[in-house]
Amino acid sequence: MLSEIVNRRSIRAYLPTPVPRADIETVLRAGTLAPSSKNRQPWHFTVTMGADKTAALAAMTQGLAEEERHPLLPESAPFLSGAKRTLAVMEQAPVVIFITNPLGRDPRRALSTDERVSELCNAQSLGACLENMTLQATALGLGSLWICDIYFAYDALSEWLGGRGTLAAAMALGRAAETPPPRPRKPLAELVEWRMT
Repeated sequence: MLSEIVNRRSIRAYLPTPVPRADIETVLRAGTLAPSSKNRQPWHFTVTMGADKTAALAAMTQGLAEEERHPLLPESAPFLSGAKRTLAVMEQAPVVIFITNPLGRDPRRALSTDERVSELCNAQSLGACLENMTLQATALGLGSLWICDIYFAYDALSEWLGGRGTLAAAMALGRAAETPPPRPRKPLAELVEWRMT
């Protein structure tokens, strides 16, 4: 089994060491090599560091405050405190990459069946892209965190990003300041149904 798959961890503590641009580009290139439905390649990357990262996270802070007042995700309210902890991780990481879907549709919009299937296919493609990125980061000796808590600040971050597609995810990137143990995984016996007739 590929060592990067076994050794990959979700990193939530980072050293302040800058990440070389060449390493960031290698991680991004790995993302672009992911399979995608109908080869649509539904991804665009906004790499933030320094003052620009600070501005993006200020938008996220504003969005989290707005979520408390007027929730976009009222049923997910118990997880808002986790999003605030994720914001602190993003502040610590030297690099935060925002991934948007140029083909995406606003999550509040009603979709036709064709549109919904297209969104599901693009979501799978984006998942493959992000997985490639985390594995490449691991291969380079970098830590990463695949972030979905950005949805609690969806509108504020989308506005900051300039509305280029729909916000799909973010990724923190940097040298890990922790070595978490592997998380427990369900055994295959619970997950697999064999049909062989």
